[in-house]
Amino acid sequence: MIAWTIYITFAGAVLLLFLPRAFSRWIALLTTTLTFAISLATFFCHDLDLAHFTTIVRVPWVPALGMNYHLAVDGISLTLVLVTSIAAVSSVLFSWDVANSASGGQLLQSGNNPPHQSASRSGWVTQPVDATGCPSAAKRVDQRSNEFFFWLLLVVGGSFGVFLSADLFLLFVFYELVIVPKYFLIAIWGSTNKEYGAMKLTLYSFFGGALVFIGIIAAYVTAGSLDLNELAQFRFTPQLQSWAFPVLFIGFAVLAGIWPLHTWAPTGHVAAPTAGSMLLAGIVMKLGAYGGLRVAMNLFPQGFQMWSSWIAILAVTGIVYAAAVALRQRDLKFVIGYSSVSHMGFVLLGLATANVLGVSGAVLQMFSHGVIGALLFAVAGRMIYRRTHTRDLDELSLMELNRALPFASFVFVIASAASMGIPGFSGFAAEITILIGVWKTFPIAVWITGAGMVLVAAFTLRALKRSFFDTAVEEGQNVKGVTTLNREALEPITVPEKLGAVLLMFATLAIGIYPKFLLDRIVPAVEAMRFLKTGG
Repeated sequence: MIAWTIYITFAGAVLLLFLPRAFSRWIALLTTTLTFAISLATFFCHDLDLAHFTTIVRVPWVPALGMNYHLAVDGISLTLVLVTSIAAVSSVLFSWDVANSASGGQLLQSGNNPPHQSASRSGWVTQPVDATGCPSAAKRVDQRSNEFFFWLLLVVGGSFGVFLSADLFLLFVFYELVIVPKYFLIAIWGSTNKEYGAMKLTLYSFFGGALVFIGIIAAYVTAGSLDLNELAQFRFTPQLQSWAFPVLFIGFAVLAGIWPLHTWAPTGHVAAPTAGSMLLAGIVMKLGAYGGLRVAMNLFPQGFQMWSSWIAILAVTGIVYAAAVALRQRDLKFVIGYSSVSHMGFVLLGLATANVLGVSGAVLQMFSHGVIGALLFAVAGRMIYRRTHTRDLDELSLMELNRALPFASFVFVIASAASMGIPGFSGFAAEITILIGVWKTFPIAVWITGAGMVLVAAFTLRALKRSFFDTAVEEGQNVKGVTTLNREALEPITVPEKLGAVLLMFATLAIGIYPKFLLDRIVPAVEAMRFLKTGG
């Protein structure tokens, strides 16, 4: 039944091309809700063997080359299918007003600014804003909402395909399929330097994909098979593994934001529309980490052991570096973008441990960051930027948004606490599991990572304070030519936005309070993998 997540998503995307715009958001919501229901039902299904990568569909595709349409599922892939469906539903809800997005009314008043002016230190004047958070594209999105949700569903469907593929070439097809809709979502409906951000993300993705393809060819020519289960049993020579593993792993890790090949991520996040940022953080970055685990590490275990220390070094560097850079950012979306790179560093560090706790924690962190990252971008892009037309922390600090947008303030507090790893949230459960695993393999890395965690707390609290809780002047009082917020002019948080936020908050709280729900399915699947060290 889990295979239907792919079919329903692509069917919904095709249907969007033929029905009127008025139905577009309903089709997208129905499609993503059905996939969420299927993934959740499968999680509670006791008939599946989630400890092993079990075949659910196998049909000959290109028999001459040994290619099959082969889908399989275990606890790891099912966990990532679940977080994909959660992020997909919430991204549609946060794009709900895509066809009815223009809002009027003066937000801030200062001087005689021209009517087209948006956020600046001299004053804010509202202009039509679409559901993506881009002030200049409201009419365009209104006229092309079918296209918007079409590309969005293609990203979701391709991601489902990657997580369920048991044929190496099929996995690669789905992996590359995600690149095209990512480009169009950003290039058409993005905002800040959208063409640059879209092209940079695409070029990095194709570069990583080229490395992955080289690794796939090496595995296929040597083993004569594309079946992941068969390849996992094949004994590749140490000489082949010594170079094929880093090529394959780095190719996947580009999309996971590994340092120093991470620079596409903050740029892409900032340029993307709100739903695009949510999918990038919640789903797309997980494709790279999953590919590194399922393919590179499991096919080339000896190569992995040769290079695991270097992966740990790059991961720790990424955690600390990205957190330090985030601390210096003024754009709220850039803060969250670098935060994503830092948190994905925890995933790569957990994978490098090659023990059950570390790798299980890495998978749990994929789920956790998928939910938390999507929630942070939803608040920054949809709840704040769409209404204030600025993401500059200095400007936001003057607005007292905790009074103007109390629900957004509450959500951002929850998301910030989860991002910092406060106990009771999924971030804490994932990071503590990873760090225990890291202590067994790389104890020094734990100390360095601790410094990174302090920086994470620092930039998160700074962003929270500046966005919502800075001490501002009284309404109507002029400071440096800027008049404070006219709160009545702000559009209130809509019901779809509240539903999307509640879904994401519930996910991080539920797993934070009861991580056993996921770990009972993740740990057996990790234990069955080939690369684990003896006694790990």
